[in-house]
Amino acid sequence: MIPFKDVNPIRRPAVLTIGLIVACVLVFAYTASRPDDLSLDGRQALFCEYGLVADHLVGGEAPDADACQQLNQRQDRLLGLVTSQFLHADVLHLVFNMLFLWVFGNNVEDRLGRLRFLPFYLLCGALAGVAQALTDPGSPVPLIGASGAISGVLGAYLVLYPRVRIWTVVLPFFFLPFKLPAWLWLGIYFVLQFAYLGDAATSGGGGVAYMAHIGGFVAGAVLIRPFLAGRREPPPRTGAPVPGSAF
Repeated sequence: MIPFKDVNPIRRPAVLTIGLIVACVLVFAYTASRPDDLSLDGRQALFCEYGLVADHLVGGEAPDADACQQLNQRQDRLLGLVTSQFLHADVLHLVFNMLFLWVFGNNVEDRLGRLRFLPFYLLCGALAGVAQALTDPGSPVPLIGASGAISGVLGAYLVLYPRVRIWTVVLPFFFLPFKLPAWLWLGIYFVLQFAYLGDAATSGGGGVAYMAHIGGFVAGAVLIRPFLAGRREPPPRTGAPVPGSAF
């Protein structure tokens, strides 16, 4: 399922959501400009150094580390929990993550406020990385992508706006858009992560960190209320709200 718009206008421009999208795009443009080879001196080197490697995070220094792990061990083991969130493997990986971030992130930012949204987003991404690392603590493969943090945003959206309608297409089966309530859309998303996780375990891999999606989603759903502590409910909308749910 691909969301492309929600029926949930925002009250002010989603500056941080836009900033995160711009940051990810700029980082991707930089990595894409690097040589794509296996000698660890191009984009692969960036993934190795700034991705999240579970073996480094959980186990620390590995004396028999391969070249990729050695690059990762140049950095503090906790740094990858943040830097990995801004790296993407290819254009589709980037585009779909940024689409999800815009559709759901602008409303969560609007409700949390700008000072709280960024730490909330990064913390959800970090907890998603920890969840994935604990699932496969010996993995030497760098984990990259914003999907764990974005899953946290989705979990928060479910708590805040369960009845909002989400415009959706289901490719390649249904090309005409239709609306689903957020509780159903996000419930399907969450259940599918468990299904994909089971398939990946059965097939021996798959390249997608589904446990990070699950961990991020749960983190967002649990943390959104504490992050809202002390923040007043927004007043009822009057006049024309700021449009902001289409990307």
